Amino acid sequence: MKKKNVINLIKYHAEKNEAAFRQEAYIIAKDFDNEKDYSLAQYIVSLLSDANNFCPQFQEEDCRFLKKVEFGNEPLPLPSIIEDNIVGIINAIGHNAGVNKFLFEGPPGTGKTESVKQIARILDRDLYMVDFDNIIDSKLGQTSKNISALFNELHKISQPQKIIILFDEIDALAIDRINSNDLREMGRATSSLLKGFDGLDNNIVIIATTNLYKAFDKALIRRFDAIVNFSEYTQADLVEAAEKILNKLLNRFKTAGRNITLFRKILNTADQLPYPGELKNILKTSLAFSDPSYEYDYLKRIYNSLNKENSNSLKNIQDKGFTVREIEILTGVSKSQVSRKLKEIK
Repeated sequence: MKKKNVINLIKYHAEKNEAAFRQEAYIIAKDFDNEKDYSLAQYIVSLLSDANNFCPQFQEEDCRFLKKVEFGNEPLPLPSIIEDNIVGIINAIGHNAGVNKFLFEGPPGTGKTESVKQIARILDRDLYMVDFDNIIDSKLGQTSKNISALFNELHKISQPQKIIILFDEIDALAIDRINSNDLREMGRATSSLLKGFDGLDNNIVIIATTNLYKAFDKALIRRFDAIVNFSEYTQADLVEAAEKILNKLLNRFKTAGRNITLFRKILNTADQLPYPGELKNILKTSLAFSDPSYEYDYLKRIYNSLNKENSNSLKNIQDKGFTVREIEILTGVSKSQVSRKLKEIK
Protein backbone atom coordinates (compact mmCIF):
# COMPACT_ATOMS: atom_id res chain seq x y z
CA MET A 1 0.00 0.00 0.00
CA LYS A 2 1.38 3.40 -1.02
CA LYS A 3 0.98 6.79 0.66
CA LYS A 4 -1.16 7.99 -2.23
CA ASN A 5 -3.71 5.24 -1.48
CA VAL A 6 -4.17 6.55 2.06
CA ILE A 7 -4.42 10.13 0.79
CA ASN A 8 -6.98 9.07 -1.81
CA LEU A 9 -9.06 7.26 0.81
CA ILE A 10 -9.18 10.36 3.02
CA LYS A 11 -9.89 12.59 0.01
CA TYR A 12 -12.77 10.43 -1.27
CA HIS A 13 -14.23 10.10 2.22
CA ALA A 14 -14.14 13.88 2.69
CA GLU A 15 -15.78 14.36 -0.73
CA LYS A 16 -18.38 11.69 0.13
CA ASN A 17 -17.46 9.93 -3.12
CA GLU A 18 -18.52 6.42 -2.08
CA ALA A 19 -17.80 4.75 -5.42
CA ALA A 20 -14.23 6.13 -5.63
CA PHE A 21 -13.62 5.33 -1.93
CA ARG A 22 -14.64 1.71 -2.45
CA GLN A 23 -12.56 1.39 -5.61
CA GLU A 24 -9.48 2.70 -3.77
CA ALA A 25 -10.13 0.24 -0.95
CA TYR A 26 -10.23 -2.61 -3.46
CA ILE A 27 -6.91 -1.46 -4.91
CA ILE A 28 -5.39 -1.56 -1.41
CA ALA A 29 -6.83 -5.03 -0.83
CA LYS A 30 -5.38 -6.22 -4.12
CA ASP A 31 -1.94 -4.86 -3.16
CA PHE A 32 -2.06 -6.79 0.10
CA ASP A 33 -3.12 -9.89 -1.82
CA ASN A 34 -0.16 -9.50 -4.21
CA GLU A 35 2.13 -9.21 -1.19
CA LYS A 36 0.68 -12.53 0.07
CA ASP A 37 -1.00 -10.89 3.06
CA TYR A 38 -4.17 -12.83 2.24
CA SER A 39 -5.91 -12.49 5.59
CA LEU A 40 -5.75 -8.70 5.56
CA ALA A 41 -6.89 -8.58 1.92
CA GLN A 42 -9.86 -10.81 2.72
CA TYR A 43 -10.69 -8.74 5.80
CA ILE A 44 -10.87 -5.52 3.73
CA VAL A 45 -13.06 -7.22 1.13
CA SER A 46 -15.38 -8.63 3.79
CA LEU A 47 -15.81 -5.15 5.30
CA LEU A 48 -16.76 -3.77 1.92
CA SER A 49 -19.12 -6.66 1.26
CA ASP A 50 -20.86 -6.06 4.58
CA ALA A 51 -21.30 -2.43 3.50
CA ASN A 52 -23.77 -3.52 0.82
CA ASN A 53 -21.26 -4.05 -1.95
CA PHE A 54 -22.82 -5.97 -4.81
CA CYS A 55 -19.54 -7.29 -6.21
CA PRO A 56 -17.97 -9.74 -3.71
CA GLN A 57 -14.65 -10.06 -5.58
CA PHE A 58 -12.07 -7.31 -5.49
CA GLN A 59 -10.49 -7.85 -8.90
CA GLU A 60 -10.97 -4.71 -10.98
CA GLU A 61 -12.23 -6.57 -14.03
CA ASP A 62 -15.21 -7.93 -12.09
CA CYS A 63 -16.92 -4.53 -11.96
CA ARG A 64 -15.67 -2.71 -15.02
CA PHE A 65 -19.04 -2.48 -16.82
CA LEU A 66 -21.14 -1.01 -13.99
CA LYS A 67 -20.92 2.32 -12.20
CA LYS A 68 -22.93 3.62 -9.29
CA VAL A 69 -25.37 6.48 -9.90
CA GLU A 70 -25.94 9.11 -7.24
CA PHE A 71 -29.37 10.71 -7.14
CA GLY A 72 -31.06 13.56 -5.33
CA ASN A 73 -34.64 14.27 -4.40
CA GLU A 74 -35.81 16.52 -7.26
CA PRO A 75 -37.74 14.44 -9.81
CA LEU A 76 -39.19 16.04 -12.92
CA PRO A 77 -42.98 16.51 -12.66
CA LEU A 78 -44.86 13.80 -14.58
CA PRO A 79 -48.39 13.56 -16.01
CA SER A 80 -50.75 11.41 -13.95
CA ILE A 81 -50.82 8.65 -16.58
CA ILE A 82 -47.03 8.22 -16.33
CA GLU A 83 -47.06 8.58 -12.55
CA ASP A 84 -49.58 5.73 -12.35
CA ASN A 85 -47.23 3.53 -14.37
CA ILE A 86 -44.30 4.40 -12.12
CA VAL A 87 -46.35 3.45 -9.06
CA GLY A 88 -47.27 0.20 -10.81
CA ILE A 89 -43.60 -0.60 -11.39
CA ILE A 90 -42.79 0.08 -7.73
CA ASN A 91 -45.63 -2.27 -6.76
CA ALA A 92 -44.45 -4.94 -9.22
CA ILE A 93 -40.93 -4.87 -7.81
CA GLY A 94 -42.36 -5.08 -4.29
CA HIS A 95 -44.39 -8.19 -5.18
CA ASN A 96 -41.14 -9.96 -6.15
CA ALA A 97 -43.07 -12.07 -8.66
CA GLY A 98 -40.55 -12.04 -11.52
CA VAL A 99 -41.89 -8.91 -13.24
CA ASN A 100 -38.51 -7.22 -13.24
CA LYS A 101 -37.61 -5.79 -16.66
CA PHE A 102 -38.99 -2.41 -17.73
CA LEU A 103 -38.44 -0.16 -20.74
CA PHE A 104 -38.98 3.62 -20.61
CA GLU A 105 -39.35 5.11 -24.09
CA GLY A 106 -39.84 8.67 -25.26
CA PRO A 107 -38.04 11.82 -26.43
CA PRO A 108 -35.15 13.37 -24.47
CA GLY A 109 -36.16 15.51 -21.50
CA THR A 110 -39.33 13.63 -20.65
CA GLY A 111 -38.07 12.34 -17.29
CA LYS A 112 -37.10 8.76 -18.11
CA THR A 113 -33.75 8.62 -16.34
CA GLU A 114 -34.89 10.83 -13.46
CA SER A 115 -37.83 8.49 -12.89
CA VAL A 116 -35.47 5.52 -12.61
CA LYS A 117 -33.52 7.41 -9.95
CA GLN A 118 -36.70 8.13 -8.01
CA ILE A 119 -37.81 4.50 -8.17
CA ALA A 120 -34.45 3.51 -6.66
CA ARG A 121 -34.80 6.20 -3.99
CA ILE A 122 -38.33 5.18 -3.04
CA LEU A 123 -37.38 1.50 -2.84
CA ASP A 124 -34.16 2.36 -0.96
CA ARG A 125 -32.03 0.56 -3.54
CA ASP A 126 -28.64 1.39 -4.98
CA LEU A 127 -28.69 2.28 -8.66
CA TYR A 128 -25.97 1.03 -11.02
CA MET A 129 -25.72 2.11 -14.64
CA VAL A 130 -24.26 0.04 -17.43
CA ASP A 131 -21.15 1.79 -18.76
CA PHE A 132 -21.62 1.64 -22.54
CA ASP A 133 -18.35 3.49 -23.11
CA ASN A 134 -16.50 0.43 -21.85
CA ILE A 135 -18.79 -2.09 -23.55
CA ILE A 136 -18.87 -0.74 -27.10
CA ASP A 137 -15.69 -1.57 -28.98
CA SER A 138 -14.58 -0.97 -32.54
CA LYS A 139 -12.91 -4.38 -32.75
CA LEU A 140 -14.96 -6.96 -34.61
CA GLY A 141 -16.91 -9.12 -32.17
CA GLN A 142 -15.55 -7.42 -29.04
CA THR A 143 -18.79 -5.58 -28.21
CA SER A 144 -20.64 -8.89 -28.12
CA LYS A 145 -17.99 -10.37 -25.82
CA ASN A 146 -18.22 -7.35 -23.54
CA ILE A 147 -22.00 -7.69 -23.32
CA SER A 148 -21.56 -11.32 -22.26
CA ALA A 149 -19.00 -10.21 -19.67
CA LEU A 150 -21.46 -7.60 -18.39
CA PHE A 151 -24.09 -10.24 -17.70
CA ASN A 152 -21.45 -12.39 -16.02
CA GLU A 153 -20.95 -9.44 -13.67
CA LEU A 154 -24.69 -9.32 -13.02
CA HIS A 155 -24.73 -13.03 -12.21
CA LYS A 156 -22.20 -12.36 -9.42
CA ILE A 157 -24.44 -9.88 -7.62
CA SER A 158 -24.73 -11.17 -4.07
CA GLN A 159 -27.74 -9.10 -2.99
CA PRO A 160 -29.89 -8.42 -6.08
CA GLN A 161 -32.83 -7.30 -3.94
CA LYS A 162 -30.86 -4.21 -2.95
CA ILE A 163 -30.05 -2.78 -6.38
CA ILE A 164 -31.50 -1.65 -9.72
CA ILE A 165 -29.56 -1.89 -12.98
CA LEU A 166 -30.06 0.93 -15.47
CA PHE A 167 -29.43 0.53 -19.22
CA ASP A 168 -29.62 4.24 -20.04
CA GLU A 169 -30.19 4.81 -23.79
CA ILE A 170 -29.91 1.10 -24.44
CA ASP A 171 -30.31 1.71 -28.18
CA ALA A 172 -26.63 2.72 -28.19
CA LEU A 173 -25.74 -0.98 -28.21
CA ALA A 174 -27.44 -1.72 -31.49
CA ILE A 175 -28.15 1.61 -33.20
CA ASP A 176 -26.02 4.62 -32.30
CA ARG A 177 -22.53 3.23 -31.95
CA ILE A 178 -22.51 0.01 -34.01
CA ASN A 179 -21.80 0.39 -37.74
CA SER A 180 -25.21 -0.13 -39.35
CA ASN A 181 -23.49 -1.34 -42.52
CA ASP A 182 -22.17 -4.37 -40.69
CA LEU A 183 -25.36 -6.31 -39.98
CA ARG A 184 -23.45 -9.27 -38.60
CA GLU A 185 -21.82 -7.15 -35.90
CA MET A 186 -25.18 -5.58 -35.01
CA GLY A 187 -26.75 -9.01 -34.90
CA ARG A 188 -24.05 -10.38 -32.60
CA ALA A 189 -24.49 -7.50 -30.14
CA THR A 190 -28.29 -7.83 -30.12
CA SER A 191 -28.11 -11.63 -29.77
CA SER A 192 -25.77 -11.30 -26.78
CA LEU A 193 -28.16 -8.82 -25.20
CA LEU A 194 -31.15 -11.14 -25.73
CA LYS A 195 -29.27 -14.11 -24.33
CA GLY A 196 -28.18 -12.09 -21.31
CA PHE A 197 -31.72 -10.96 -20.53
CA ASP A 198 -33.03 -14.50 -20.84
CA GLY A 199 -30.53 -15.81 -18.31
CA LEU A 200 -31.03 -13.12 -15.66
CA ASP A 201 -31.98 -13.86 -12.07
CA ASN A 202 -35.61 -12.81 -11.55
CA ASN A 203 -34.54 -10.88 -8.46
CA ILE A 204 -32.45 -8.46 -10.54
CA VAL A 205 -34.46 -5.39 -11.57
CA ILE A 206 -33.56 -4.01 -15.00
CA ILE A 207 -34.82 -0.65 -16.26
CA ALA A 208 -33.80 0.52 -19.73
CA THR A 209 -34.44 3.84 -21.46
CA THR A 210 -34.53 4.70 -25.16
CA ASN A 211 -35.17 7.69 -27.40
CA LEU A 212 -35.38 5.44 -30.47
CA TYR A 213 -38.14 2.99 -29.70
CA LYS A 214 -39.33 2.68 -33.30
CA ALA A 215 -35.92 1.39 -34.34
CA PHE A 216 -35.86 -1.27 -31.63
CA ASP A 217 -35.44 -4.95 -32.41
CA LYS A 218 -38.85 -6.58 -31.85
CA ALA A 219 -37.30 -9.55 -30.06
CA LEU A 220 -35.64 -7.17 -27.62
CA ILE A 221 -38.94 -5.41 -26.95
CA ARG A 222 -40.50 -8.76 -26.01
CA ARG A 223 -37.87 -9.25 -23.27
CA PHE A 224 -39.37 -6.41 -21.24
CA ASP A 225 -42.30 -7.06 -18.93
CA ALA A 226 -43.70 -3.54 -19.29
CA ILE A 227 -43.10 -0.51 -21.50
CA VAL A 228 -43.85 3.03 -20.32
CA ASN A 229 -44.38 5.79 -22.91
CA PHE A 230 -42.97 9.07 -21.60
CA SER A 231 -44.21 11.21 -24.48
CA GLU A 232 -47.80 11.41 -23.20
CA TYR A 233 -47.67 15.08 -22.19
CA THR A 234 -50.52 17.45 -23.05
CA GLN A 235 -49.98 21.22 -23.24
CA ALA A 236 -51.70 21.49 -19.84
CA ASP A 237 -49.29 18.87 -18.41
CA LEU A 238 -46.28 20.86 -19.64
CA VAL A 239 -47.61 24.13 -18.22
CA GLU A 240 -48.26 22.46 -14.86
CA ALA A 241 -44.80 20.88 -14.88
CA ALA A 242 -43.17 24.23 -15.69
CA GLU A 243 -45.02 25.91 -12.83
CA LYS A 244 -43.85 23.25 -10.34
CA ILE A 245 -40.26 23.57 -11.55
CA LEU A 246 -40.35 27.38 -11.36
CA ASN A 247 -41.79 27.41 -7.84
CA LYS A 248 -38.89 25.23 -6.64
CA LEU A 249 -36.30 27.32 -8.44
CA LEU A 250 -37.68 30.61 -7.11
CA ASN A 251 -36.86 29.45 -3.58
CA ARG A 252 -33.19 29.76 -4.53
CA PHE A 253 -33.45 33.17 -6.18
CA LYS A 254 -34.59 35.59 -3.49
CA THR A 255 -34.48 38.69 -5.71
CA ALA A 256 -36.87 37.23 -8.30
CA GLY A 257 -40.52 38.25 -8.13
CA ARG A 258 -43.45 35.86 -8.45
CA ASN A 259 -46.11 36.38 -11.08
CA ILE A 260 -47.48 32.93 -11.90
CA THR A 261 -50.39 34.31 -13.94
CA LEU A 262 -48.01 36.10 -16.31
CA PHE A 263 -45.69 33.09 -16.34
CA ARG A 264 -48.52 30.83 -17.48
CA LYS A 265 -49.48 33.36 -20.14
CA ILE A 266 -45.89 33.36 -21.42
CA LEU A 267 -45.88 29.56 -21.60
CA ASN A 268 -49.08 29.53 -23.63
CA THR A 269 -47.58 31.84 -26.25
CA ALA A 270 -45.17 29.08 -27.34
CA ASP A 271 -46.19 27.12 -30.42
CA GLN A 272 -44.87 23.96 -28.77
CA LEU A 273 -43.55 23.82 -25.23
CA PRO A 274 -40.42 21.71 -24.76
CA TYR A 275 -40.47 18.67 -22.47
CA PRO A 276 -39.73 19.16 -18.74
CA GLY A 277 -36.00 18.45 -18.99
CA GLU A 278 -35.45 21.28 -21.47
CA LEU A 279 -38.00 23.49 -19.71
CA LYS A 280 -36.06 23.14 -16.47
CA ASN A 281 -32.86 24.23 -18.21
CA ILE A 282 -34.59 27.26 -19.76
CA LEU A 283 -36.09 28.36 -16.44
CA LYS A 284 -32.90 27.78 -14.45
CA THR A 285 -30.75 29.64 -16.98
CA SER A 286 -33.22 32.53 -17.21
CA LEU A 287 -33.16 32.96 -13.44
CA ALA A 288 -29.39 32.58 -13.21
CA PHE A 289 -28.75 35.16 -15.96
CA SER A 290 -31.36 37.63 -14.73
CA ASP A 291 -30.55 41.12 -13.47
CA PRO A 292 -30.91 41.02 -9.65
CA SER A 293 -31.96 44.68 -9.66
CA TYR A 294 -35.06 43.88 -11.74
CA GLU A 295 -37.27 41.20 -10.20
CA TYR A 296 -39.02 40.19 -13.42
CA ASP A 297 -36.02 40.12 -15.73
CA TYR A 298 -36.18 36.31 -15.77
CA LEU A 299 -39.72 36.41 -17.23
CA LYS A 300 -38.44 38.50 -20.12
CA ARG A 301 -35.69 35.93 -20.73
CA ILE A 302 -38.16 33.04 -20.60
CA TYR A 303 -40.40 34.81 -23.11
CA ASN A 304 -37.45 35.34 -25.48
CA SER A 305 -36.34 31.69 -25.18
CA LEU A 306 -39.78 30.27 -25.88
CA ASN A 307 -40.68 32.68 -28.68
CA LYS A 308 -37.24 33.03 -30.28
CA GLU A 309 -37.65 36.78 -30.53
CA ASN A 310 -36.70 39.98 -28.78
CA SER A 311 -39.21 41.03 -26.12
CA ASN A 312 -38.48 44.69 -26.98
CA SER A 313 -40.83 44.29 -29.94
CA LEU A 314 -43.84 45.83 -28.19
CA LYS A 315 -46.25 45.23 -31.06
CA ASN A 316 -45.42 41.52 -31.21
CA ILE A 317 -46.05 41.18 -27.49
CA GLN A 318 -49.34 43.04 -27.73
CA ASP A 319 -50.43 40.83 -30.63
CA LYS A 320 -49.99 37.80 -28.35
CA GLY A 321 -52.61 39.18 -25.97
CA PHE A 322 -50.50 40.81 -23.27
CA THR A 323 -51.82 43.88 -21.48
CA VAL A 324 -49.93 47.16 -21.23
CA ARG A 325 -49.05 46.35 -17.62
CA GLU A 326 -47.72 42.91 -18.63
CA ILE A 327 -45.72 44.46 -21.45
CA GLU A 328 -44.24 46.83 -18.88
CA ILE A 329 -43.17 43.85 -16.75
CA LEU A 330 -41.69 41.98 -19.71
CA THR A 331 -39.75 44.92 -21.10
CA GLY A 332 -39.04 47.22 -18.18
CA VAL A 333 -40.59 50.07 -20.20
CA SER A 334 -43.10 52.16 -18.24
CA LYS A 335 -46.79 51.82 -19.06
CA SER A 336 -47.00 55.39 -20.33
CA GLN A 337 -44.10 54.80 -22.71
CA VAL A 338 -45.58 51.48 -23.85
CA SER A 339 -48.91 53.14 -24.62
CA ARG A 340 -47.25 56.00 -26.49
CA LYS A 341 -45.00 53.72 -28.57
CA LEU A 342 -47.87 51.41 -29.44
CA LYS A 343 -49.90 54.41 -30.64
CA GLU A 344 -46.99 55.56 -32.78
CA ILE A 345 -46.75 52.10 -34.36
CA LYS A 346 -50.43 52.25 -35.31
